[in-house]
This record gives sequence, C-alpha cells and structure tokens, in this order.
Amino acid sequence: MGDHFSAADLNVSDLTTIIEEFTTIFIRLPSVERLSFTTLSVLHTLSRKGSMRLTELTATEQMTQPAITQMVRRLEHDGLVERRADPRDARAVLLQLTTRGAQIIEVRHAARVKQLTSLLDQLPQEERGAIAAALPALAHTIELGRKAELPLHPLPSASGEQHAERAKEKE
Repeated sequence: MGDHFSAADLNVSDLTTIIEEFTTIFIRLPSVERLSFTTLSVLHTLSRKGSMRLTELTATEQMTQPAITQMVRRLEHDGLVERRADPRDARAVLLQLTTRGAQIIEVRHAARVKQLTSLLDQLPQEERGAIAAALPALAHTIELGRKAELPLHPLPSASGEQHAERAKEKE
C-alpha cells in the first residue's frame, strides 16, 4: 500500500477528542498570573503576531467589538498592552504588548514547559518518542490551520433535537 495517507487513515474524531482534552488540561495548568483564558488568548495573539489593529484582533479572537474594546481598556489599565499610532495610517491605532505583558507570556510559557516536562517524564520512553516524532506533523497542521480561511465566527449550534439525537448515539 505505499506511504500515501489521508485524513481517512486517522480516526479524526479520536484525534479531535484528544486535542480537546489535552487543551483543557494544558490551559488549566497552574500559573502565577490569574488571568482569564480570553485575556491570555489576546496576550498570546499579540505576542505571536505583533502589533495589530483592534479590528484584526476582534476577528482573530472571535469576540464582539464592544467585548474586545472593554478587554483592551482593562489590559491597558493593567499595563499589559498599549496603543500606538499606525505608521501606515495616521487615523488607525495598533495594539501591542508592553514589556510587562511580554514578561507574563514568557513566565507562563516557562512554567508550562516545566509542568509539561513533569507529565511527560511519567510516560514510557517509546510514548515520548512517538510524541517527538509527531511534532513536525502537528506543527505543519497548525501552520495549515493558520493559512486556511476558516470561519471567524462560531458555527451555528445544533438544535436541541440534533443534540438529543447525538446524545442517544453515544449511549
């Protein structure tokens, strides 16, 4: 059969569940800074992408304009982000991390590395090797996701009837 695989060769449902569970555990790892997931997401986005207009941040974070505006005001008040003029358009402003905001991201990352190392050290060598071998494919998948034109707004929720049917299927 060759080395050509497709998404059908994976149990994508299981992969999705594992990613969701891993994400849940990962975002709940203890942190010195007690910040909400949404706040951390905004800080991480600015850390990764650099300065952004408020409209770009609104789309990236899938938040309403009023909600992101309120959050940015709070982050400015806390000294985590700042506004500066957009050199390409004098009418626009860019948001960027302050030194303190960047430090929070760096400290949180270092703490997570330490905590994740502790968890990974409990795995057998072959499982750690399997994770290491999967890293390039996972990184490539992330890059594809960033480039894809995915919907910027949540998909419509299933009706109560559809939800009940799915619950029955799982029983």
